[in-house]
Amino acid sequence: MKPALKWLAAAGVLALPLSAHALLATCTVATTGIVFPAYTSPGSANSDSTGDIAVTCSALVLGLGSYTISVSTGAGTYANRKLTSGANFLNYNMFTDAARSIVWGDGTASTQTVSDSYVILVAPTTRHYTSYGRVPGSQNKPAGTYTDTVTVTVTY
Repeated sequence: MKPALKWLAAAGVLALPLSAHALLATCTVATTGIVFPAYTSPGSANSDSTGDIAVTCSALVLGLGSYTISVSTGAGTYANRKLTSGANFLNYNMFTDAARSIVWGDGTASTQTVSDSYVILVAPTTRHYTSYGRVPGSQNKPAGTYTDTVTVTVTY
């Protein structure tokens, strides 16, 4: 009798809706920042580079999982993120596409998030998402080390 009860309990977990399966998943995020090459001021050319967002998920129960990746504004706005060096700044932005036409944000202010859905295994699975950065040309700024910090949020 007891073995049958264990089997029925396991079958009950597998019969949960897919959204409940996601509650049994664990995801972590790791990033490699965008490092732009030296910027010549007042250079007329854009300065492009890429970074990486790695999302690793595993589950207690095999099932379909999905998540959305959003990125904060950092020091600026979604229209103009800012790399700062003291009181000075360089405009830049982060994009979801290699053409650098879709601003990566939180889905507001004409930005988009990145979503993914796949079978999440018990063993950890890592997926990588490229973040495309651009510092527009023709910015007349003094030399310095310019930085910004954005927050990457994975909602699953």
